[in-house]
This record gives sequence, C-alpha cells and structure tokens, in this order.
Amino acid sequence: MKRFSQEAEQIMIERFGKDTLIALATTENKVPSVRYVNAYYENGAFYIITYALSNKMKHIEANPVVAIAGEWFTAHGKGINLGYFRKKENRIIAEKLKKVFAEWIDNGHNNFDDENTIILCVELTDGLLLSHGTRYEF
Repeated sequence: MKRFSQEAEQIMIERFGKDTLIALATTENKVPSVRYVNAYYENGAFYIITYALSNKMKHIEANPVVAIAGEWFTAHGKGINLGYFRKKENRIIAEKLKKVFAEWIDNGHNNFDDENTIILCVELTDGLLLSHGTRYEF
C-alpha cells in the first residue's frame, strides 16, 4: 500500500484521529450495504468496535474489501477482524479506543465480557483526500 504524504497524513490525523462517524460499505452477493460507524484513524487504518456476529462482519468475512467515506475523504480498504476487544494482543489499540470513545463506550451498548465484542481494523489500500483545494491520493 502506498502511503499519504506527511502533509496529508497530518490532515487525516486532525480529521479522523478522534471519535469520528464514517460510512462503511460492505457487499453481500454483489449487493452493497452502507452504515455509519464510530471510527478512529491511526497509521493508515481505521479502528471500529463492533459485534462479531453483525451483518457487517458476516459480509467482511465473505469479502474483506470495503469502502469508506468521511469528511472530504473516500477510500477502499481491507476489513480485518482483530478479535476480542480484551484479547492481550489488542491491549494497546483497545486502550486508545477506550480514551477516544470515552463519551459513549460504557453506555451499555457494548458488552466487553462478551468475546463477540471485537475490534475491526480497516487497512486502507487506496483513497482520495481533499483539503482546501488540494487533492491527496494514495
């Protein structure tokens, strides 16, 4: 995967390096489905807390190619199930997500005792970022 320039990466961090709503598109039998998800951007990937048995994860399991869209940004990526939120290997990103999503993470919507509460990583493969009349592609 090609990376953004340093300038574009800084814009990505400013826009998406916090609790951000993005549109996530998956497909099932060539039919697209789009939903908004709370996401956090870091180092070429978006991270999302979700449920392993959700339709989005069923779609990603069958076809990991996804599309996302955010504020003046659109991209494709590969959806990767990182597994249980509390899994030892997820400790570092889980701690970041707890801070980023602090406003709502403990509102009862998530059950962190359920091993189906997982982290979805969307590794970006290509994209287009627009900022003040400048196009950044990767």
